[in-house]
Amino acid sequence: MMAAERNPVSCYLDERTFRLCCQLFLQHSETIKDGWSWEQIKGTDEGFMKKTLLIPVKSSVLHEQPESSVQDEDMVTDNIQANVEDETAGVQAVCEIHAVLRYEYHVLYSFSYQIPVLYFRASALDGQPLSLEEVWRNVHLNYRQRLQQGPWDTLTQQEHPLLGQPFFMLHPCRTEEFMKPALDLAQAENKRVNYIVTWLSVVGPVIRLDVPLSYSTEVSAPD
Repeated sequence: MMAAERNPVSCYLDERTFRLCCQLFLQHSETIKDGWSWEQIKGTDEGFMKKTLLIPVKSSVLHEQPESSVQDEDMVTDNIQANVEDETAGVQAVCEIHAVLRYEYHVLYSFSYQIPVLYFRASALDGQPLSLEEVWRNVHLNYRQRLQQGPWDTLTQQEHPLLGQPFFMLHPCRTEEFMKPALDLAQAENKRVNYIVTWLSVVGPVIRLDVPLSYSTEVSAPD
């Protein structure tokens, strides 16, 4: 007797499933205290997941520089501290060479694409917003090199659909390219994965948003 064929995996989800996935995601966030929350739009049924991070970066990412310098950027301070004479000088060097950026991330449901979309905005601590070019230079090197052929197709600036304010977004047009293999593998291994966890684990690191491994092991798909 032939085994029953499995239904094709869909890379899309409805709004109800999106919200259920977010609810499970937020429950784990509350457990590990990593700062995610649900923001409800007053007077409506609409809302989104939100998280704010302070990210240390080299001040050079905020200014134009030669391509060779861009390729040599590193967001950690190990090399800087290795070249200073003592601990005090090391602290001064870090303060002088590094800046701190404020990133605010929003996870929204797109009715047009029927998938989640990651919106974000970035600014210096004095409130000065980053330009699209500055945001692009702050994309992690591992991802920047892979996206180099069409950065403006992937990273764009648009009006936030719920707040009406200018935000950056990772365009969702390529979501199926990475979600289908991930969902196919999960189905083949009889695993029930949370769509938001899987999706955000891929798109988040592109713009310095990491998802702890515990989300993959502790957060399940909605029933």
